[in-house]
Amino acid sequence: MKIAVYGQYYKENTEEIIAKVLAVFGYYKPQVAFESNFYDVLKENNLLSEDFPVFSSHKELEGYNMFISIGGDGTMLRAATYVRDKDIPILGINAGRLGFLATVQQEHIEDLLPLVFEGNYKISSRTLLSLDYDGKDKALEDLDYALNEVTVSRKDTTSMITIETCLNGDYLNSYWADGLIISTPTGSTGYSLSCGGPILTPEVNSLVITPIAPHNLNARPLVIPDDTFIELKVSSREEQHLVSLDSRIISIDVETTLRIRKTDFNINLVEFTQEKFLDTLRKKLLWGEDKRN
Repeated sequence: MKIAVYGQYYKENTEEIIAKVLAVFGYYKPQVAFESNFYDVLKENNLLSEDFPVFSSHKELEGYNMFISIGGDGTMLRAATYVRDKDIPILGINAGRLGFLATVQQEHIEDLLPLVFEGNYKISSRTLLSLDYDGKDKALEDLDYALNEVTVSRKDTTSMITIETCLNGDYLNSYWADGLIISTPTGSTGYSLSCGGPILTPEVNSLVITPIAPHNLNARPLVIPDDTFIELKVSSREEQHLVSLDSRIISIDVETTLRIRKTDFNINLVEFTQEKFLDTLRKKLLWGEDKRN
C-alpha cells in the first residue's frame, strides 16, 4: 500500500499523533511519502527518526492508495486540493477541536488506523462544486472546485451587495445581503450552518443556498437538487466583490456572471463504523445531553 501524509503542525499534540501513526506504519510496512512542507516541520522538531520520500504537488500522487490528513477540518479541505480527481480516499486524523471531516481522534489512532490495512472501512463520497466565469482568474484554472462551499461576499465596503440568482436559467431572487453561500452537504455543517442553514447528511443529493445577514428577513435558506445549474451576478457600490472556494479567495469584478455546478467527480472520505457522521454530529452539537443539571 502507498500512503501520502499531509498535515499541520500543532505543538500540543502532533508529536504524539506522529508517534502513533509511525508505530502502525512500522507494523504494516506501507510505502509512505510526506508533503514536503509538513515533512520539513517534522524533521525540524525531531519527530522523524528516518528519511521518507516527499511530494509537493498533486501530480506526484499517481498510484497512491490512501491520503492521510493530520489536522482539523481546514487541513482536510486543503488535502482535497492534492487528491482532486484521483479517487484516492482521504483519512482525517483530528489534531484540533472536534471536527466534522477529520473524525479520527488521536486516542483512537492505534485502533482505527490498522483497519485501513485490513480493508475494514467505508467510503463516504462527497459532492464538489466548480466555478466558471468569463475572464477566469489564472489562479483558479487548475483548482476551481470546492468541497464545502462557494461564497460571494462584499469587499472594501460596509454596504450590502445585491446577488441576482438564477437556477437552471430561471430567475430565483435578488438577495440584498452581506453575501451568499452555495453549500454542498459536506459544507452544510460549516459556514452555512453558522448563517442559519440546515444540516444535510453527506449522502443527500442536494445543495443549500444560504444568504449571509440578509436585509429582508423573508430571505431564507433554500435546499435545491445538486444537479442544478446556478448563476450569480453581484451588484455593489464597489468595483469588485469577493468569491471564495473553501479557503481560497479571489476578487472578481461586479456584474460578472458566476456559473456554479456540481463537478463530474467526487472526493472520497474514509469512514469507520466507530466514527460515523451521526456520531460526530451528536458530539459536536451536544445532542442527547441534558445541560439543565
